[in-house]
Amino acid sequence: MRLNIGQRIAGTPHSRPLRRLGTLAVATGAVLAMVPGTVTTAVAAPLSDAATRCADGSAGARSTAPGVRDGAELTRLQAKTMEARFKADLRLALERQARINPGSEPATTSALAATTIPVYVHIIRKDTTTAGGNVPQEWITSQINVLNNSFAGTTGGAATAFSFNLVSIDRTTNAQWFDLRQGSRNEKRMKSTLRQGGSGALNIYTANLANNLLGWATFPSSYAGNPSQDGVVVHYQSLPGGGFGNYNEGDTGTHEVGHWIGLYHTFQGGCTAPGDYVADTAYEGSAAYECPTGRDTCTSTGLDPITNFMDYTYDSCMNQFTAGQAQRMADQWTAYRS
Repeated sequence: MRLNIGQRIAGTPHSRPLRRLGTLAVATGAVLAMVPGTVTTAVAAPLSDAATRCADGSAGARSTAPGVRDGAELTRLQAKTMEARFKADLRLALERQARINPGSEPATTSALAATTIPVYVHIIRKDTTTAGGNVPQEWITSQINVLNNSFAGTTGGAATAFSFNLVSIDRTTNAQWFDLRQGSRNEKRMKSTLRQGGSGALNIYTANLANNLLGWATFPSSYAGNPSQDGVVVHYQSLPGGGFGNYNEGDTGTHEVGHWIGLYHTFQGGCTAPGDYVADTAYEGSAAYECPTGRDTCTSTGLDPITNFMDYTYDSCMNQFTAGQAQRMADQWTAYRS
């Protein structure tokens, strides 16, 4: 079973302080959805309550249209179940590390050294035109730059342990795979055919995604049970240089990679403890869209974290991970990907 966990949706423009260069029952992934500039506003609809859906395949998603839900957010019970497994898996991983280093005491959190993640990019196209998904090399280079700047903290947030090294790009002409639906047989075949590397290798697939989605990703805890499906899928127009106004600065990639390394949405759990299981992100009653400066949905913890990469705001509104999120990603990596 796969549990999808997220989406991002469109809103009004806002400038980011710093820009980038170029741009189980346990859940197994994350989803994010969003739509391009004018298309986004054309399909705007009232926001519905977060829904949860179990499906066979990938993880969470981000969406391009206001009001479009990906049906992928976790309930509190599902997150609690997932966390119980994570805590047990992290404890075992840290105990193994202590045994490898005689005389050391088992830690409770990971002291992860700087980690470079190899990246394999799979471009799915219907023909050799840019409109047909054959994205230019510079879009991919810019996306890797966005990931490196975002995870290094140079855009305004905390530095994480992670950097990204582009290993290879391959291009596949397949019209059925290009118009890609989350959890579909085509997605499974695509990933089973193209995925490279082990648990610590990031595979990014670009395609034309169905249902107004901008992207989706698997959680690290799902790798062991289904390694061939591990990775991140993004709409090719969300890459830096793409045609999705408000969503073409590469932060769909940043958000989805955050899920891939183990983060929930900032609004996970709403105003109720433990929220997103990260102590230094303010509780958030619901997802934020556009860039609603000053939004405060939970009175006890400060303003909503609308500039956090794990919310649903415009790319231009996002610029940070927190120190707590950086530690959670290190712990998830130790438990599942190291």
